[in-house]
Amino acid sequence: MSFRQKLLLLFAATILSCVAVMSVSVYGTMRQSFELANQDRASSVAAQFRSEFQRRGQEVERRVDSVAASETVQRIALEINRGASSGGGDTNAYPSEARALATQQQLDFLELVDRQGTILSSAQWQAKFGYPEPAIASSTVPAGAFLKREDLPNGPTLGLFAVRAVHIGEQPLFVIGGERLDQGFLSTLDIPVGTRVLLYQNLDTKWNPQSLLDLNGPAAGADRVAPLIEKVRGTGQEAYGVIYWTADSADVEVFHAIPLIGQNQQPMGILLVGSSRRPLIELQRRVISTAMLVGGAGILVAVLASLWFGARVTRPVVSLAEAAHRVAAGDLSAKVEVESSDELGELAASFNRMTEDLLQQKDRAAQAERVAAWRELARRLAHELKNPLFPLQVTVENLMRAKTKSPAMFEEVFQEGTATLLAEINNLKTIVGRFSEFSKMPQPQHRPTQVNDVLRSVLRVFQAQLQANNNIVVRTELPADLPEISADPDLLHRVLSNLVLNAIDAMPLGGELTLRTAAAGSAEPGTGVTIFVSDTGSGLTPEECARLFTPYYTTKQHGTGLGLAIVQSVVSDHGGKISVASAKEKGTTFQIELPA
Repeated sequence: MSFRQKLLLLFAATILSCVAVMSVSVYGTMRQSFELANQDRASSVAAQFRSEFQRRGQEVERRVDSVAASETVQRIALEINRGASSGGGDTNAYPSEARALATQQQLDFLELVDRQGTILSSAQWQAKFGYPEPAIASSTVPAGAFLKREDLPNGPTLGLFAVRAVHIGEQPLFVIGGERLDQGFLSTLDIPVGTRVLLYQNLDTKWNPQSLLDLNGPAAGADRVAPLIEKVRGTGQEAYGVIYWTADSADVEVFHAIPLIGQNQQPMGILLVGSSRRPLIELQRRVISTAMLVGGAGILVAVLASLWFGARVTRPVVSLAEAAHRVAAGDLSAKVEVESSDELGELAASFNRMTEDLLQQKDRAAQAERVAAWRELARRLAHELKNPLFPLQVTVENLMRAKTKSPAMFEEVFQEGTATLLAEINNLKTIVGRFSEFSKMPQPQHRPTQVNDVLRSVLRVFQAQLQANNNIVVRTELPADLPEISADPDLLHRVLSNLVLNAIDAMPLGGELTLRTAAAGSAEPGTGVTIFVSDTGSGLTPEECARLFTPYYTTKQHGTGLGLAIVQSVVSDHGGKISVASAKEKGTTFQIELPA
């Protein structure tokens, strides 16, 4: 079966499944009566709220009764009566008793009030003692649970309260306690699907959108409900309203607003039960929805098919990209699997052939570099050996002529010639030793090393030479808290000796030699050490700096050009790096960075 046939079958099966699901959904929707269901849900929620409100009121009364019967309240009532009979009594002596009692009975609000309506202790706001309590200061004290505004440090709120009087003597003590009536109360309701409940706390004389609460706090879009709430606030009667949230007729809710009457027969809160008309509107749009659903299903199938086909095409492309990154990083052995015989497969095969050609070219280039290196080595070695060989040849020829022409003078010529021969042979040994030294650099033997100690030992080696040249001033900056690093001190000594000797040679007329160390990466202690070797000598051009570490390159009249190459090799073996900064006639600074 071809790919096109598979794709066609996939389209057909998906569309048929979507149409079947849609038909079942429409058939089930047509069997429902939305208007009746909405009314039933609103009535059910309202009845449930009234039942819960009554139950909560009874619970608050029971808890307030428990507080009134507690030993603490009885004791306070007795003390108040004793103080009244003796003409004294401290009304500020009970600031924290109400909070402890409220915690025991799990009440949000609790206050102890004397017969004048003065607060003796407040659980919700301890600083209120001494202030009047309106619920007690009025002529009548409510007998059952009632709604009341309660002022808190962070603003007013609505609560369900109960009052009990404790009579011990002539002075009654009033206990007023309650619970919050907010979104926490709404969360206890079993709200049907498609219905939501809002609570407006009528605490201000003017409309306040922040007082309209849903299950999560202040409700969104409160201003659209404001006319219905204002109607209930003005009449104190239940009301109905239709709220259009958007221009879409499906975003419509029918609200049933129920006033919650307080102590003064005024609405202290308004319960709003909203039922959505969306199911009814969706039923009316079922024909259009069916067409849109089928079209959406077709689009979804097209997207899925495109994704599947795109994955089939892009997978080999991603493999090619990853292989190209590996080749760019230097891995010429990267290969791409050829999974098809189409254009993508041909592209993968071409890429594999390209990497094979590059690998072969790399091998040929490496062989050519090795040949060129050996040729350069042979040329340099021949150049270095040529100078001492010529005096050797001349000396031997002089000895031969003296032996044949003037035997009497042979002894004198022999002594002079042998001295010359030995000197040039030692020169040859030195040249051969330098080349051998460069080709057989030892690996570092790492151990804890203090770089400052190595620099001081280098200065001791050159102390006599520096003292003989009074025109060279040595300046050191070696911090005492420089961390140790893992390094080979002998090889570091050799590196620094080479750099110091170069600095001395660069200042034949004198100058300043500076040796400085510093901890690398001060923000991250222990990352390594940086060494600076500076002179004020003749300096180098940018071209000379670029070639300075190339083997056999030298700026001196007599030299092999291997010293700085050896220095770079040692620094590299330690995992560090060396750089040079110089300007003609302004001096040179070598910087060595060594890891910890």
